[in-house]
Amino acid sequence: MGKITKITKQVKNDERYNLFIDGKYSFSVDEAVLAKFQLRKGLEVDELEISELQYEDDVKKAFNKAIQYLAYRMRTEKEIRDHLEEGDPEEGVIQEVIHKLNEIKYINDLEFAHAFVGTQMNTGDKGPTWIRGELRRKGVGDSHIEEALAAFTQEKQVDKAVALTEKLLHKYRKDSKMIAKQKIEQNMMRKGYPGSVMKIVWETVESERDDDERWDAVYHQGLKAHRKLSSKYDGYEYVQKMKQTLYRKGFSMEDIERLLEELKENEE
Repeated sequence: MGKITKITKQVKNDERYNLFIDGKYSFSVDEAVLAKFQLRKGLEVDELEISELQYEDDVKKAFNKAIQYLAYRMRTEKEIRDHLEEGDPEEGVIQEVIHKLNEIKYINDLEFAHAFVGTQMNTGDKGPTWIRGELRRKGVGDSHIEEALAAFTQEKQVDKAVALTEKLLHKYRKDSKMIAKQKIEQNMMRKGYPGSVMKIVWETVESERDDDERWDAVYHQGLKAHRKLSSKYDGYEYVQKMKQTLYRKGFSMEDIERLLEELKENEE
């Protein structure tokens, strides 16, 4: 049993108070804990009461930490748990904070999922597979995920995928049509668009190139191959290496033969 002999407000945090028991500093508590337990000078407290005070204070500190974390954006229950666990509090403290946050409706994984899907549909470039994986990583349950993803219909997925594909076609214009298509499909797969959507995209997007665009790609890749191979090979071996390299890159033998003829004429 001990007696509170002094209570002082902290200098750097005026919402916390230092408690002195029997003339010595013991611990500090939040203002809310001070008021809840009506702590005052002269009050006698035993070890069990001190333990309860410290537990309540730990809950209050963790709750304040969670509120600050939520101030930046919505969070899932798992995100909040992970954030609180960084301070290594008791599991009971975290459970109490989660319970309080649920009571005041500061946590709602279904609302979070709807908001996350809406953001990706309106401002992001990710597809449903990526979104599903990200929501699972954040701890959202599958039923909530699928309910939220219902808004990202196949029609909307195709619209976004078409726009992205058209940009990528321009980016990979110096590659053969075959290589460009492979790169685009890999890119779109990483972004989370399924093969069924890409099949519709290729039926929608005009991926055919005119003669000038096709030749620009052949010439660009041909010069790169020429600079690499001409220093190592010559004659028949050089020609065969060039044909093999450019054919693997998806160019037609007709265009390759034309390129080799043009390179030969430029050297003469």
